[in-house]
Formats: sequence, structure tokens, C-alpha cells
Amino acid sequence: MSRSMVFGNIFVFVKFRGQEVISADTRFVVFISLTAVSVAGTLVLLLLPKPGSQSGRSDATSSPAKELMKSFKLFVTKDMLLLSVTFFYTGLELSFFSGVYSACLSFTQRFPDPKMLVGLSGISIGVGEILAGATFGIFGSKTIKFGRDPIVLLGFLIHMVCFYLIFLNLPKDSPLGDTYGPSKFSDGQPIVWIALLCSFLLGFGDACFNTQVYSLLGSVYSDNSGPAFAVFKFVQSFSAACGFFYSTYISLHWHLGTLAFCVVEWKAYRRAVVKAAASSGSKNDKKAT
Repeated sequence: MSRSMVFGNIFVFVKFRGQEVISADTRFVVFISLTAVSVAGTLVLLLLPKPGSQSGRSDATSSPAKELMKSFKLFVTKDMLLLSVTFFYTGLELSFFSGVYSACLSFTQRFPDPKMLVGLSGISIGVGEILAGATFGIFGSKTIKFGRDPIVLLGFLIHMVCFYLIFLNLPKDSPLGDTYGPSKFSDGQPIVWIALLCSFLLGFGDACFNTQVYSLLGSVYSDNSGPAFAVFKFVQSFSAACGFFYSTYISLHWHLGTLAFCVVEWKAYRRAVVKAAASSGSKNDKKAT
């Protein structure tokens, strides 16, 4: 997703640059090009072997109906209901940075070239996603020793700073249509580099949440990972759909999502400590005998 945001938005940046009104021909070219890439990616996905198969032969022992029932049963457990608050938040902020924020930039006519900012904003979001993903995902073994909750709290703090800067930089009616409304700065003029910095922070904070959600689900639900990830994507997709429909009205207490994640993370950490202590104790007993 992160790489596609970078390369896809480079294409959008080139096509939208210098246009006050995006023509039908430009929209058609962008739509057809991105659709062709999506179709090609889907065809490649269809060629992949089925999960749990060797040489293309399916080896599945569980039916889709059974997996669906597992997901429902897992969804109503206490830990998963707590995590669902965080899942819901990730969907809302996904709809915000992938749709609402770019529209706000495009509608803010005080920018020198607002349509160009749409592509640059997407590139900045992608760079933030890649940097945070590399830091906390690829090199996660070095950062995870401090726990997952500090990384989620870092993402929360980054988003708080980002939202405050967006509040200062963009007019309040920017999601609704073209506006010449002033920013909250003294001269009333929005600042391009702050807008792009906020895009970067949105991507970086989003990756802080998502890398740790994937890590937590993979470790806590290692024996039941399919239903766990199904619940995650369902709640996230549902909240993203709500965000796209009600983005100008819905507000979320961000700290609730962060707190819910940390509760489950702390419980998982305590279980791991108890398990490690029990394992160490059994080894010492064997040595004593």
C-alpha cells in the first residue's frame, strides 16, 4: 500500500500539476491507468497457490462457514472487543488521510496550486508509511523489546500534533468545497510545507498503529490468526466506510483507541512473563534433580 501511494501519487502529481480545473480527459486517463494496474495486480494474485497447498493443490481442512463462525465467536471475546476500538480508529483515520485530507487541500484555494498538492500529499503519506513500517516492522525485533504500547502511543502523539497543525493550517469549511477561508495563522495564509508535513505525519502515525496491530494479532492469536485478522479487517473496513460517509460530522476520542490497545498488550506481556518464569522454573527443577 505504501509503495503504491508513492508511485500512484507521482502519476497523479504529474497529471494534475498546473490545472485549476481537472478536465474530463485528465480524469479519464488517471482512472483508466490506475484501473489497468489494479486489474493486473488482481490477475497476479489469482495465479498464486491457495493457502496451505503444495504445487497448487489445496490442503484446507476447514470450510469457509466454520472459519466465519470462528470469527464471530472470537469477536465477542473481551480482548477482541477492546482491540475493536483501535481497529475502528484505524479505519476512521484511513478514510481521513486517504480521502478527506486530500480533498481539503484541493478545495483550499489560498494555496498556490491546490490540485498539485493532492499528489504531493499522497507521496508524503506514502513516505511516512514506508519510514515507520521499516522502523517498527522490518526492524521490529530491535524496537519490540520496549513493548508495542510505546509505539502505539507514539503514533497517537504524532496524530495529535498532526491534527492540531491541520486545524491551524486549513479553513474549517475546506472539506465541503472550494473555499478562500483563512487559516488560523496571523496572515490567514495556509502554508504548503506544513500541509505536506501533516501528510507525512498522518502516514507515519498510521503505520505505527498498523504494524503493532499486525504484530499483536500474530503473537496473541498465533493459533487462531485467520479469524483474528478477519475481525480486524471487517471492523476497519466498516469504520472506513462510516468515515467516508460521515467524515465531516464524526469525531472520535482518539485516546480511547490507544488505551484499548494498551490494555490487551499489557495483558499479553504479563502472560508472556508468567510463561517465561514457569519455563525457567521447570528447567531449574530438572537441573536440581
